[in-house]
Amino acid sequence: MSTGAGSPERQRLFIGGSWVEPDDGHYEVIDPATEGVVGLAPEASRDQVHTAAAAAREALGAWSRTSPDERAAVLARTAELIRARLVPYADLAGAESGATTGTARGMQVGVAAARFQRYARPEPAEEPIAPQVNEAGPFGRAAVMGALAVRQPVGVVTCVTSYNNPWANPAGKIAPALAMGNTVVVKPAPQDPLSVYRMAEALEEAGIPPGVVNVVSGTGPRAGEAAVDSPDVDMVSFTGSTAVGRRIAEVCGRDMKRQLMELGGKGAAIVFDDADVPSAVAGIGTTFSFYSGQICTAPTRVLAQRGVYDQVVTRLAAYASRLPVGDPRARGTLVGPVISAAHRDRVESYVELGRKEGARVVTGGERPPLDRGFYVAPTLLADCTADMRVVREEIFGPVVVVLPFDDEEDAVRLADATDYGLIDYVWSGDVARAFRVARRLRAGGVGVNTVGRNMEAPFGGFKKSGVGRDVGSYALHAYSELQAIVWAG
Repeated sequence: MSTGAGSPERQRLFIGGSWVEPDDGHYEVIDPATEGVVGLAPEASRDQVHTAAAAAREALGAWSRTSPDERAAVLARTAELIRARLVPYADLAGAESGATTGTARGMQVGVAAARFQRYARPEPAEEPIAPQVNEAGPFGRAAVMGALAVRQPVGVVTCVTSYNNPWANPAGKIAPALAMGNTVVVKPAPQDPLSVYRMAEALEEAGIPPGVVNVVSGTGPRAGEAAVDSPDVDMVSFTGSTAVGRRIAEVCGRDMKRQLMELGGKGAAIVFDDADVPSAVAGIGTTFSFYSGQICTAPTRVLAQRGVYDQVVTRLAAYASRLPVGDPRARGTLVGPVISAAHRDRVESYVELGRKEGARVVTGGERPPLDRGFYVAPTLLADCTADMRVVREEIFGPVVVVLPFDDEEDAVRLADATDYGLIDYVWSGDVARAFRVARRLRAGGVGVNTVGRNMEAPFGGFKKSGVGRDVGSYALHAYSELQAIVWAG
């Protein structure tokens, strides 16, 4: 199949090791920058999704019994194939998602290859437990009881992926799930599914057995619902909105299916008076530029101590106003489009809501003067208060809100005044205070004087930002069940 970004191919589903025509036809995948058609994605029927899950169930026994080294070899070959095709894969990803060329190559396709390579490193699945001396009693003679905690595959895993990274997000689910001996059904986001089919091609070429990986797509809720409610599915791994995550959890709860949920975020960036303000502004400013703010980990709420509040607002406004907005393929562009016209309208409606709530629009707030594409200007809202919806709710666009705070207690209170708790940030010259505040925040992760990530650290959220943890070895734990084996010595 072609990997060209402009190809009008009719993509087929990948089920049971075969490329299958969809029962319900195709739909257009739209380039957010040009509004042109990137390709035609397949619309799977409910029966086809259930067939994919059944294929994964059939393949589970043999795949789960392969050695970790055999599974690792397939993942390593997949990583090599992805790296070899980085440019065409990134061209397609950029066309589907609107990401800039640098983001598509480095943070989408490049990270996907790195994730397959990471899980091509087998880890022990058994952990010895200290022996226990049991006295004679109703359960038998006195004995020294040995035990092992053994990680077993969960089974068939449905991976429902997000539109904001059509390579790294699916790879972060598929690779550790396969490494643990699971089989998968992947339901990509409807906006940019073609990249996930290219990933399936790479896996197929790398030697993945039929049925171990299946990919089904669709525009409405039907395909996603079928991928969750299939009786052959044991676990659902989902990245997306809290509202959809709640519905998935309700369905999973009926049959006690395992869940891994990475949901919304409203990251607070606490900037103390003694912070390196230029460094803080540079970190926070990535919200405006990196994938146009469509990232759940973005520091979208800035809590600036009063002594540096005006400086933070001024510097953030200057940062935003200097960012080139436009064609993501053009050299020098830092802010591309958001994913769709509907999402652009949603982001703009939040900016207007902020105005009505009393926020001051310092920069942005108007649609960029471009002939086509779904663009939103980097926007800074200052003089906000904790009760405003623009402060409490996830906007998922290049919009940053700023609030003042008085002291450490005030900062923690404001940071936690949201339903979300994915990743927060603390900037302070006093590292002891920064770590003290970090430990008090109700967030799954905290960046201290950085927006960088350690890709072996556990990733996930508190509150309505998710359930469970992945990344690094924690992902292997997430896609496994613990079994205890006990014996008398």
